[in-house]
Amino acid sequence: MHYALIIALQGFCIYHVFKNNKNYYWYFVIMLLPVLGSIIYICTQVFSKKDLDVVQNEITHVINPTKKITDLQKQLDFADTFQNRINLANALFEIKDYHNALGAYENVLDADRNGDAGVIKKIIESYSQINNSEKVIFYAEKIKENSDFRGSRSQFLYGLALEEQGESDRAEGQLRGIDQRYSHYRERFVLAEFLVKKGKVEEAKEILHSIQNEAQHMSKPNKNLYKSVVQDVNTLASSL
Repeated sequence: MHYALIIALQGFCIYHVFKNNKNYYWYFVIMLLPVLGSIIYICTQVFSKKDLDVVQNEITHVINPTKKITDLQKQLDFADTFQNRINLANALFEIKDYHNALGAYENVLDADRNGDAGVIKKIIESYSQINNSEKVIFYAEKIKENSDFRGSRSQFLYGLALEEQGESDRAEGQLRGIDQRYSHYRERFVLAEFLVKKGKVEEAKEILHSIQNEAQHMSKPNKNLYKSVVQDVNTLASSL
């Protein structure tokens, strides 16, 4: 198998040399040093310096995510644009620095008086992560009339926040919006738990049984992805 991959790699490099009229000595490098020669050829002749810089930057950002934040902050300091504000906020969100991400997202809203719904959804998620239900409600109510709010994770978080604030009936209305077949498995499981607590056991069973049926038709990757929630569903369903 490894031998076939080496042959395929060599074949690609030789074809590239021929097609692009590269120096003749590359044939010898690739043939005499099958693996190393091919890698050297690809790095120096196939990828441009720009491509290599991009790869190097991505590796650096994975190893040292704070460098990405520093670089994006410098870009913002140099050019205070809407996109640069978004880039910094998203980078902070990605590394789960929710407190600073919130400051950055609210800074974005300062530049967008119309209130970008995508930004507000990130704000809702961030406030949920730091357990500030009042702020979740405040921002969710800014976009709850938007067509893409119903059935979204933001609506689900809005429902949880309402429940935390003691508004159980309103919470139920929002949480039910997430009950859509073949999606939102974890959220639907939480909804079933919520209904059980409210004494609506039969309605909870319907949701759990739907998820169990859908699990039978999942692709192998999805079965692995949703394995834990399906186990939780089975456990709760068997207890009712």
